[in-house]
Amino acid sequence: MCKHILNAQVSVRSPCCQKWFDCPECHDEVSKHPLRKTMEMVFACKKCKKVFRKDMTLFEESDEFCPHCDNRYIIDAKTPQMGIGVEGDDPRLQRDFRAKQLRETELDFMSERLG
Repeated sequence: MCKHILNAQVSVRSPCCQKWFDCPECHDEVSKHPLRKTMEMVFACKKCKKVFRKDMTLFEESDEFCPHCDNRYIIDAKTPQMGIGVEGDDPRLQRDFRAKQLRETELDFMSERLG
């Protein structure tokens, strides 16, 4: 599971060490050698689990899909976003708090009107 690209659709076999990675950063984290560049890539589709090769010099728009299951694997990457928040921040709790606050306000208003 890649922590750099959240929606990786394929794994790529590294031409230098023949290991499978979801992205170049994952390779760099676990390998002590640089990633060797190549124009023939070997992919493993995460949807159908089948392996296929692509020659990147002849890459066309139709090559964005797995040849076995038509899963589109060339998509915009979703990377993890840093955010500030309180652990356990649950929007459902905020809604419950607002409902409770509204009930208390209504009760205060009614008690003032009734005396």
